Parts: sequence; structure tokens; C-alpha cells
Amino acid sequence: MRFEFATAARVVFGEGTLAEVATMAREFGKRTLVVCGGSGRESRLVGMLDDPVVFRISGEPSVDDARSGAEFARAEGCACVVGFGGGSAIDAAKAIAGLAGNPGDPLDYLEVVGAGRALSNQGLPFLAVPTTAGAGADVTRNAVLLSRTHRVKASLRSNLLYARAAVVDPELTYGLPSALTAATGMDALTQLIEPYVSSRANPMTDALCADGIQAVAWALPRAWRNGADREARRAMAWSSLSGGFALANAGLGAVHGFAAPIGGGFPAPHGAVCAALLPHAMEVNLRALRAKSMEVGVARYQRVAGWLTGNASAAPDEGIEFVARLCTDLGVPPLRTYGVGSSSVAELVRNAAQASSMKANPVALTEAEMEEILTRAI
Repeated sequence: MRFEFATAARVVFGEGTLAEVATMAREFGKRTLVVCGGSGRESRLVGMLDDPVVFRISGEPSVDDARSGAEFARAEGCACVVGFGGGSAIDAAKAIAGLAGNPGDPLDYLEVVGAGRALSNQGLPFLAVPTTAGAGADVTRNAVLLSRTHRVKASLRSNLLYARAAVVDPELTYGLPSALTAATGMDALTQLIEPYVSSRANPMTDALCADGIQAVAWALPRAWRNGADREARRAMAWSSLSGGFALANAGLGAVHGFAAPIGGGFPAPHGAVCAALLPHAMEVNLRALRAKSMEVGVARYQRVAGWLTGNASAAPDEGIEFVARLCTDLGVPPLRTYGVGSSSVAELVRNAAQASSMKANPVALTEAEMEEILTRAI
């Protein structure tokens, strides 16, 4: 057995830890670039910093955002970059920090649709402060960017992109609306299940996934019903962090394989896409594993079912039923809500087959099986 485990240089978890970010940023210099969305929630953090400048993104980050953000960081003489927000803001900050120290264009380094070159230089120091519980982007080494030209999302990936510190303060998630709680929470669950059943699973990620899956099973419905439930919010923040650890070291699967082209071609939030796809991808994967007598993979789905249901003897299919009911209870909309229709299936299947996330799926899926996953999610 051989595996590696890499993550942010430092992880700080707990209520009130936002107050520590200014001290961390000060270690690198005064001028700090804060990358965030447009909600205005960053004002508290900005008020703590010595000499902040703000770069805002709208929606999920694009190649254009990364390009202009890196130029802005260099022009402003920023000493470090802080990503404050959900996965979109953190991925944007990660890309900006990395590109600010490297020549050329983002497409020189982007996977799948770009040249895929390796970053050669260390970028600006990067700190991650998540305000949602789902993406896990604070502890991963890739930044997912939308290429509008190619109508797909692809990763800028490098060990040089890991955060110098990930500061996970559950208090920042207390005010999330129920719909966002559902979408990000289902993203967290997806990023715990897919690494656990993936072809690259290892003992360290297995332990994190086991704990995280059990936590989401009880905490997500509670956080969705009552956003001020501190125990549930803390558990979801931990589960999101665990999913980030896991996906960065064990890979993902078919759900995220589809999420890349769907997110690139339609105005669909990433978490909502993952939620709509998850039960169908689980069912098709399980059937394919059984058909090929891949008992190790089937056994992993059985353990997932036990963690979700609280019944160690639950059958693998019961785990799928649990996820499907959870999606219904949380009001997860089908993909047609975002304009995905039958006319798009063939192209999305072709693009998903080329996505980097698909490489770790526990079993090779046929085109027909991939079409079934997507069609059922529509």
C-alpha cells in the first residue's frame, strides 16, 4: 500500500477563529487582497486588516476573474490573498494567488481545455476563510474555473496552491438560508461519499469520510431546519473540511465529472448540481459494480449505507434510498430547473467522460450508464 496525504499548511477550526486571520495576514505584510462575493459579509474581516483591498467576483469564478484578479493583486502590491466566502470565492482567491507569481495566462495552466502547464513559482501567500459548509476548497490544491469560451469548468491544479492556513469558523455559517444550506450540505456529502468509494481511497481519507458521512446524516437536516443550531452548524463545518481533505487525496467520481460541464454550460450552482446527481450516480455505480462482481466496491457502498442510516447491517440500496429521501426533504430541484434538457445529454456525457474527476470513479461507466445518470437527474 502506498498513498500520500497533503493539505493546507495549517488548519484552524472553531467558533471565533475569524479574529485570528488578521494576525496571520500580518506575517506576510500589510497590503492584503480580500477576494469575496457581493454579499458584504466580508466587512467584519476587512475591518480587522491593516491595509486591505477588495476584489469581488459574481457567481462562480471564471478564467477572466482569475486573470484580472492576478493583475489587480500585482498592481496593488499585495503581500497576501485571503479568500472569504463559499467555494467560488476561495477558488478564485486560490487561482489569483497562484497566478500572481507566475507568468502567462490562466489558460496556460488550466487542465482539460488549457495547456495544463505546471506552475513554476510560488504565488502570493493564500489564506482561506470559508463561510459555507460544503465546498471544502479551503484545503484543496485545485481552483475550479469556468471557461466561457469552452463552456466547461476545469481545474488549475498545483501543490503550490495549498493555503498557508485554512480558518474554519462555524459562526460564519449561522446565517445561511435554507436553500444554500441544502446545496452546500449535499456538496459536502457528495465529497465524502465519492472519495470513500473511489478507486484511489486510502486509510486516512476513509477515516475522515466515515466520520463526515455520519455527521452529515444527522446535522444537515437540523441545520436546514434551524440555521442557528450551533451543534449542527459545527458538525457541517467539520464535514465540509473532512470532504476537502478527502477529495484532495482520494479523488471524486461521476457526480463531479458531470458537474464540470453542467456548471460550464448552465447557470446552475455547483452544490445543487451535485445534489441532483448524487442518488442516481450512486445507484448506477452500484449496479455496475455488482454486474462486474467488484465486491470490494459493493462493500464500500454497504458501509456508506450503514453510516447514513445508523444501521450497520443496512444494504447498499438503503443508503441510496436515504440520499434520495434527503434530497426530497431538502427540496433539491432537478437539473431541468437550470435549463438542462434531453437535447444536451449527449454533449454533456462526452464532456463528463473527459473530466478529471471521472478518473477516480469506482468503476468504468459505459456511455449508456452515464446517460442514465444524467437523464434521471433532469
